[in-house]
Amino acid sequence: MNSIFQLMGESSHQNLYFCNDQEVGLQAIIAIHDTTLGPAIGGVRMLPYSDPSEAVEDALRLSKAITYKSAITGLNLGGGSAIIIGDHRTAKNEALLRRLGQFVESLNGTFIASIDVGTTQKDLEYIYTETNYVAGLPNNLNGVGDTTGFAAKGVYYGIKASLKELYGSDSLAGRKIVVQGVGSVGEKLVGLLRTENARVYVADTTEERMLKIAAKYRAEPVRYQQVHELDVDVYAPCALGGTVNPESVGIMQCKIIAGAANNQLRDEEETSKLINEKGILYAPDYLINAGALISCYSEIQGYGNERTDALIENIYSATRSVLQKSKEEQISSMEAANKIAEKRIFDIRKIKR
Repeated sequence: MNSIFQLMGESSHQNLYFCNDQEVGLQAIIAIHDTTLGPAIGGVRMLPYSDPSEAVEDALRLSKAITYKSAITGLNLGGGSAIIIGDHRTAKNEALLRRLGQFVESLNGTFIASIDVGTTQKDLEYIYTETNYVAGLPNNLNGVGDTTGFAAKGVYYGIKASLKELYGSDSLAGRKIVVQGVGSVGEKLVGLLRTENARVYVADTTEERMLKIAAKYRAEPVRYQQVHELDVDVYAPCALGGTVNPESVGIMQCKIIAGAANNQLRDEEETSKLINEKGILYAPDYLINAGALISCYSEIQGYGNERTDALIENIYSATRSVLQKSKEEQISSMEAANKIAEKRIFDIRKIKR
C-alpha cells in the first residue's frame, strides 16, 4: 500500500477508489487527479491487466493527462479515469456496467464517465441507467454522439498551427503528411487534410484497411514500417502511443510531429531532447487531440454545435502559444504545454481558496 500512496503523492493525485463486486465480476478502479477546475472526467477503460498494480498505474497516468488536457484547452474540468479489469470481448455485460454506474453515482458527481479503450456508446447507456454522471452519449439520448470527428478536427487545427509556426503559412495545399493509423480518428483526419489538397500518405497495420482509405480519399498507401523514413512535412501518429522514441527519432525525416495518438513520446525527457536537437517541431498530443474531450464538455454544459466548434478551433491558438513559449524559453514543447496548464490550475486554485 505504501507504494500506491507514494505513486499518488508523486503525481499529486487526490483520490483512488476501488470497487470489488464478486457477484457481477466487477473489479474497478477510479482515479481522480485534480478537481481544481471542475469535476473529474475520464474514460472507462476495460482491459485484462495481468496485475492490479498495472491497472492502478494506468489509471493514475490517464487521469493526470486529462487534468492537463482540460487545463490547457480552457475547460472547467478535472482529470479522472475509470479502469475495469477484464477482457471486454468476453467479460463485459449489462450487469457489470450498471454496477459500475452505481459506483460512479456513489462519488456524488466528482467523477464523470466517458468512453475509452474497451467501451462503446452502448456501454455508456448501461452506465447511464444508474447515474447521470456520464458524457459522450449517443445523439438519441441528447449526447454528442460519435466523438471521433471532433478529435480529428482538433488534430487538424494543431497541424495547421504547427505549419504556421514553421513555414509562416498554415495552408495545407501541397504539404506532405503521413497519417499512421487510419481507424475512426485517422480516417476523418485524412478526409480533412485531403479537402485542402494536402498530399497524404496513409499507413496501417491492417493492409486491407489502409488500401481502402487510400482509395477512398485518393491518398498514397505506404508500409507501416516505412513512415518514419518518409521525407514529409508532418508525421501524424494516430494509432498506438510510444511511436516517437529515441530509435524512431533517429531515422525521422519529418519536420513536424502532430497526431491524435495518446502518449506519443516514449521516455519523454530523452525523446523531447532528441526532437529538439534534430530541429523537429512537436505539437503536444494531449493538447491537439483534445477535441473529443471538448465535445463531452459541451454536452455537459449544454452547448450547441457553434460553441463546440469554437472551442475546438481554439486548439489552433493554444498550439501557437505553446510553440512560441517553447521557442522563447528554449524548452521543449511538452515542457511549455505543462507550464501553461499548471499555471492555470495554480491561478484558479488561489481564487477557490
